[in-house]
Amino acid sequence: MSPGPFLVAVLLVGGGVAPQEPFDPTTVALAEARALVDEGKPAAALERLRGLDAGDPRVACLQGVAYYHGDDPLHAIERLRPVVEKLPADSTAGREAAQVLGLSLYLAGRLPESIPYLERTRAWAADNSELLFVLGNAYIQTRHPDQAREALARLYRVSPDSAAAHLLTGQMMVRLEFEEMADAELRKAVEKDPRLPQARYLLAQAAIFRARFDEAVALLEKELEVNPGNAMAFYRLGDAYTRQNKWEEATTALQKSIWLNPYFSGPYILLGRAYMKKGQPTTAEGMLRRAIAYDPNNKSAHYLLGQLLQQGGHPDEARKELELAERLQGDKEPR
Repeated sequence: MSPGPFLVAVLLVGGGVAPQEPFDPTTVALAEARALVDEGKPAAALERLRGLDAGDPRVACLQGVAYYHGDDPLHAIERLRPVVEKLPADSTAGREAAQVLGLSLYLAGRLPESIPYLERTRAWAADNSELLFVLGNAYIQTRHPDQAREALARLYRVSPDSAAAHLLTGQMMVRLEFEEMADAELRKAVEKDPRLPQARYLLAQAAIFRARFDEAVALLEKELEVNPGNAMAFYRLGDAYTRQNKWEEATTALQKSIWLNPYFSGPYILLGRAYMKKGQPTTAEGMLRRAIAYDPNNKSAHYLLGQLLQQGGHPDEARKELELAERLQGDKEPR
């Protein structure tokens, strides 16, 4: 997964450069470049640093920070890696160099290399939310579920061995498409707390994806026992039933989803399909037009409406809908 946009900012900027000599040109240039970085002008900061001794760890560190802020993690790595160990680990510059190097390696997709520097940063920024999020993601993507759970539990302020921690970790694993690891975490969450909402819903989504529809239905029914107001659970239940061609059951579940959340297009699309199958084209058309009203760029809704209009003897309007569906991105089947 691509890192989120929050990584454009450094977690804790390392402050200014303490003057050693009042009129030392390098010290003055560093202070001015730091101010430019802090003002969101990394390119200007790099220009100000041009011509300074690149072998000076202070110069290299600030160049790396500026490259990082300029969305150039590869050059940040190039400048920071040779000097990170030359700076005192407990100094402001040393901490910033390790922090920015870890984040740059993460952004560059070099996750195993990023973790030691992120862990070093955690020693003095233990409760920083962005750091814990990045660490949790890095641990998942390097297949260290226990460390991921510990970082995410600290982020969300739950006990690392709690059902909630397993749920949060499983949910993040689903997001990152580590399905097998997610399955283990979510099942552990249910084992620890059978009344915990959301875990069975996520397991059901995976079951639907794997075409295990009976399992998905059973999981969703259990989810709705503990969380009866979950509109998405009713939607997924209707989804599972449509894939089994159980149109009456699907219609009931999808209508309940709409009553709880009338502004999501997914249930309307599936209801359009269900009413088409049940031989109720007028109702199907109404459902699909409602879906398009809430989500005008939904390919599935336009495609199904085009099919329905074609079957109903409206070729011109059908052609417009099908052409629009062709231009739109996405799958024909609603998710």
